[in-house]
Amino acid sequence: MRRILFIFIFIAPIFKLLGQDGSIEGRVHDELNNDPIEFANIIITGSNNGTVSNEKGYFKIENVKSGFVSVTVSYIGFETTTSRDVKIINGKTVFVDIPVKRSDIELGEVTVKVSPFKKTDESPLSLKTVGLSEIENSAGSNRDISKVIQSFPGVTSVSSFRNDLIIRGGGPSENSYYLDGVEIPTINHFSTQGASGGPVGIINADFIGSVNIFTGAFPANTSDALSGVIQLTQIEGNKDKLKLRATLGASEISGTIDGPIGKTGSYILSVRRSYLQTLFSLIGLPFLPTFNDYQFKYKTRINSKNEFTLISIGALDQFKLNTGIEEPNDFQEYVLTNIAVNEQWSYAIGGIWKHFAEKGFHTFILSRNMLNNNYYKYPNNDESQPKNLDFLSQEIENKFRWEYLTRVKSYKINYGVNAEWVKYSNDTYQKFFANGKVDEYSYNSSFNLLKYGLYTQITKKYFSERLTVSAGVRFDGNTYSAAMQNPLNQISPRLSLSYALLPKVSLNANVGRYAQMPSYTTLGFKDNNDVYINKENNISYIKANHFVGGIEYNPSKTMIFTLEGFYKFYEQYPVGVKDSISLTTQGADYGVFGDEAVMSVGTGRAYGIEFMNRIQTDNGFFSIISYTYSHSIFDSEKYNQIPTSWDSRHLLTTSLTKDINKKWQIGAKWRFVGGLPYTPFDIEKSAVKAVFDANNGPVYDLSRLNSERREAFHQLDLRVDRRFNFKKWSFAIYIDIQNVYNSKSTSQIIVREKDDFGNYITTDNGEKYKLRVLDSEDGTLLPTLGIMIEL
Repeated sequence: MRRILFIFIFIAPIFKLLGQDGSIEGRVHDELNNDPIEFANIIITGSNNGTVSNEKGYFKIENVKSGFVSVTVSYIGFETTTSRDVKIINGKTVFVDIPVKRSDIELGEVTVKVSPFKKTDESPLSLKTVGLSEIENSAGSNRDISKVIQSFPGVTSVSSFRNDLIIRGGGPSENSYYLDGVEIPTINHFSTQGASGGPVGIINADFIGSVNIFTGAFPANTSDALSGVIQLTQIEGNKDKLKLRATLGASEISGTIDGPIGKTGSYILSVRRSYLQTLFSLIGLPFLPTFNDYQFKYKTRINSKNEFTLISIGALDQFKLNTGIEEPNDFQEYVLTNIAVNEQWSYAIGGIWKHFAEKGFHTFILSRNMLNNNYYKYPNNDESQPKNLDFLSQEIENKFRWEYLTRVKSYKINYGVNAEWVKYSNDTYQKFFANGKVDEYSYNSSFNLLKYGLYTQITKKYFSERLTVSAGVRFDGNTYSAAMQNPLNQISPRLSLSYALLPKVSLNANVGRYAQMPSYTTLGFKDNNDVYINKENNISYIKANHFVGGIEYNPSKTMIFTLEGFYKFYEQYPVGVKDSISLTTQGADYGVFGDEAVMSVGTGRAYGIEFMNRIQTDNGFFSIISYTYSHSIFDSEKYNQIPTSWDSRHLLTTSLTKDINKKWQIGAKWRFVGGLPYTPFDIEKSAVKAVFDANNGPVYDLSRLNSERREAFHQLDLRVDRRFNFKKWSFAIYIDIQNVYNSKSTSQIIVREKDDFGNYITTDNGEKYKLRVLDSEDGTLLPTLGIMIEL
């Protein structure tokens, strides 16, 4: 740590700034028909540096100081619009595309207040937007988008080393993700199949322009989500000249290249590889992860009415065990016993064609994504024995979506259809303990299905735009079973209202019913009679009814206060046949989620209240103070009023970053998470050798399901950035320190005792292990040095 500080402090005087500023190019156009907006006023937000657009809508602003800036556009008859954040580098030009929306109010009636806080007509509440500067410089996140999202109200995770997004009491399997409009199955490496979480993000922060986080009030053009929708928008490649960027981060090294292709196209490409396997091996950790990924985007404007975008993202992950450790300690022994080997790869590729008509535009999206997941375990990691867990699965989705957005008089109308051809396969062997005995599954499944849906949403403003009403409906279905074929069984209506009570105060509300298909791992499960037992059990779509209300106060264009209350009621949630536990309380762990026999009989509730104060100024100051009180419980035939595994009750986060003279930036984040429920171990049953071996560890006492709570956890993260700007390149270095005061949380683990020769001690004629219960501390001080070079 001292060496890092020495390098960080004393390297600064070596470099001298050579003082050539950057520039911004862009295009301003009507969002509906893509017509250029000529002579629009364009300024760097918070400054007097600006220009006007030409007859084709293009503009260029020079002499822009390095750092993060946005552009504000104003023009008569259109709403004043602020662009996403862009990053200025000396000697470089960055391009930004700015669609603007026509105003429905007569001229002279509009008083425009430019705000960085996004609010849409369809989602007037439960929507938060994160810009590039927050992603790049958030303390404790190490440029991982999921970690940044966890700063907002209603969003949490089960541990500091996981990226599962638990949104308003819903599990990590209840979210959907979109990258430039293309639906992708996950945003994490080592992803939990059937859910979406993992320990490390796939998305390279170099690509991201902005992120929209919906915790409710989902637009009708999004599907398969019960708790959250995450929309990620990527930047475009440089249209001026080639750019290079190299980054050495907390766990990986990456390279990014972007530049022009032809007269109207641009591209951006990155590759990353982690060095965690080498690092973890050196310090003696019992697991050795390695991840690799790529990300690509190409965009071209064919003509004034047509544009095409191609994106792709992929990952290759390998999670091995460090079985070469001699005389492992208790923690190492526990991990080596419980965790399986995982080899996983995935990719997504999609093309987006946007065609602009006279009064609206069509969007055609064709995409494909695939996941290959191999998850296995040998008893005691002895490869000479047969595996007691062997899971090999593939998921393939081929998707098409068409959308049309138009305005008819004062109505905004959006409608569309989607279709997906799915192929799933699974080859599984697993030993497990349930209902007092050791049992096993062995099956091979393979099926195809067609998913389909259609939607529409209509929005109108009343009373001089003081009242906004947006109503939408979705219909979804698939060919897996008769229970899910009829889209009328999955009708999903929604209604949003927003009323400007005062010039700075708005009342907002939403009610909606949402449907989500169960995971492929659940649909593809077979019993030992080679029967798709969940099809026989008439498994159905999961339903969630949302009721959300809130008040919003904007004392200035740079500050916002929000207070929201929410209530969610779940229906037809899958409940495990072997243990009567609802899947709503699972999925935030390594492995596979949902591969068991279930019945669609579970119900649940999640409700709470959220407060947020957010400040974002033009001089580089960002802050968030958020507090959430929530309660999430589920019911099944056997269990009633049981808290979910992420029912933390209290969640408090404060986060801030501050630019200092365009060279230094400081940031801090403090987070408090209430104690999470947990199920104690069943010591007596776990001691049975056959049970312990089949389960690869101890078993839980399900008669006390989630009856205990861990201690509350809190953590302080700090970050300092220093940027050096030269004539045609820049160099940045940062220190990110997670858990500054080394806060700890305690949990229990169970290990088998060994004799002096390293053999496991048994009793009862070798039928039982001698076990030992230990306290395990989670949480550690973690300093990170990062370096970024941009050419």
